[in-house]
Parts: sequence; C-alpha cells; structure tokens
Amino acid sequence: MPRIRGESIGQHHEMVWADLAEAMRHLLLEHDYDAITMGHIAARAGLARNTLYNYARDKNALVLALIRRAGRPAVERVAAIAARSADPAARRLREIVATVLEASTDQAMQLMFRPGSGLPVTEMPKGPGGPWHEIVVEVRGVVRDGIARGEFRDVGDVALTVDLLSGVMRSGTERLGRGPAALAATVRAAGDIVLAALARPDQE
Repeated sequence: MPRIRGESIGQHHEMVWADLAEAMRHLLLEHDYDAITMGHIAARAGLARNTLYNYARDKNALVLALIRRAGRPAVERVAAIAARSADPAARRLREIVATVLEASTDQAMQLMFRPGSGLPVTEMPKGPGGPWHEIVVEVRGVVRDGIARGEFRDVGDVALTVDLLSGVMRSGTERLGRGPAALAATVRAAGDIVLAALARPDQE
C-alpha cells in the first residue's frame, strides 16, 4: 500500500494536488503545453504514473482540475462581495476587479488561470463549473442590481456587456503576468474602465 503523507487521506490528497500544481507550473515554463505528457507531470511531481491517473484521466482533465482548485478562493471571495447587497454596486464591482486581478498574481494561477499562459485558450473552463464562468455570473448579478437601483445605465443585454468587460480583466491579468508590480495601477485602470462603461449619462 502506498505511503500516506500527512495525518489523513484528505491531507495526503491536498499535498499531492499542491505537488501537481507546482509540477505543471515548472513544466509550462520549460515546454509548450502540447509537448507535456502525463509522464512528465508524474516524474516532476514525484508520483508513479499509474498513481497520477487516480487524480485525472488525462492531461487536459488534470489541468482543468488544477485551474478549478486554484480559482476557488477567488470565486468564493467574489461571491461574498457580490452578496453584500447593502453596498453600492459600483463599490462591489471595484472590489471584484481588485480581487480577480490580485488573484491572477498568485503563482499557482499565473500559468493556469488566464490566456497567454502557455495553456491553449480553448482548454480554459468557460462553462458552468469554471472559475471565470462563476465570477462572470456574480458580476452579472451586481450589474443588474446596479441598473435596478439606478446606479448604472440600462445597458440592455447585461450578459453581453459583462462578457465584453471581461476582456478588460483578461487584458489586466496578461499585463500582470508580465509585471506584477503594476498591480495597483492595473486595478485602478480596470475599475475605471468597467465603471465608465456602466455610468449613466448624467454621471459621465
């Protein structure tokens, strides 16, 4: 029976997932995504290859699982901010922008949570269950709330508007990937752009 690390099976699995995230991060720095194999990942993580298949059926499934795990804290924080219905929608949106951009500077997410990282954009989990999708759903709710309260102009198609504004966030994460020191300026600029797009004519 394989040796269990940690004080429980749960701790053991958490430690293995952390090793897998570290292994993928280093491999993506050294190789193109398509060149990485499950054998490479297992060797770098210090696992037997057959053990790795207990965690994912193939490379894509493994990376998507890592993305979801890395993105979970940010998703939970965004959900908590969005739920603060007593706060102005604009304040909540600025906090969400800051939360997402700050999360994108985390080393565990830099190479696996945004386009331009080495992982093909087509592999990113955009639908239900993916971190970006869950964040977008929360942002749509805040925007609808802001419109209903008269804080924001009626943009018509909220889903389309938020999808377009998510491009601002993706650009911000890509910039931070090139230079995390620009976090404060990027958060401020992204927040300004998002709120300007939603401003009522009398607020412009």
